[in-house]
Amino acid sequence: MTPHDVSQASEAICRLAPVIPVLVVDDPAHARPLAQALVAGGLPALEVTLRTPAALEVIAEMARVEGGTVGAGTLLTPDDITRAVEAGARFGVSPGATDRLLDAAEDADLPLLPGAATATEAMRLLERGYTVQKFFPAEASGGAPALKAIGAPLPQIRFCPTGGVSPSNVGVYLGLANTLCVGGSWVAPADKMRAGDWDAITALAREASRLPRG
Repeated sequence: MTPHDVSQASEAICRLAPVIPVLVVDDPAHARPLAQALVAGGLPALEVTLRTPAALEVIAEMARVEGGTVGAGTLLTPDDITRAVEAGARFGVSPGATDRLLDAAEDADLPLLPGAATATEAMRLLERGYTVQKFFPAEASGGAPALKAIGAPLPQIRFCPTGGVSPSNVGVYLGLANTLCVGGSWVAPADKMRAGDWDAITALAREASRLPRG
């Protein structure tokens, strides 16, 4: 898969819904009902971060949920990509980008959202052919004003801002011309997962799925 193909596939995933849930799941038993709740609420693209020992098992379980498109987040190494694809991930997300990571994603035919926080990082990815990128950490990097400023000289790049995106600022991000979608964890609160309150998570997902995009 070429960088152009990667970006086209990533854009298609980003256009599935205005929000990609960023999920940190400790208990594999939560995987399937959580995915079902989010998909039922209109959020089919699910990012499971590789931050827990259960992450790969969670991806494997979520990959079986009809209507869902599960991906792996916090991809840092080529080995992460190999293990994520073997578990069933259909896209990947990284906080940054290295040549080895990009090579591995392209070799594995894995659509990837590589992270960029500055104009230089975004330009380097664009030079390689990546027109769809993750803006991370969004709020710590200047928030929506910074993303808007980057978009002025680089209008050919579209972003998924992640990191500090919440109900209080999501509308500002989604209103930007260079935002395809956002990544956010608020649609799957840890306390709701622990309580098994899947109806509440579906309601949060449904509200997020109806957010307007610019």
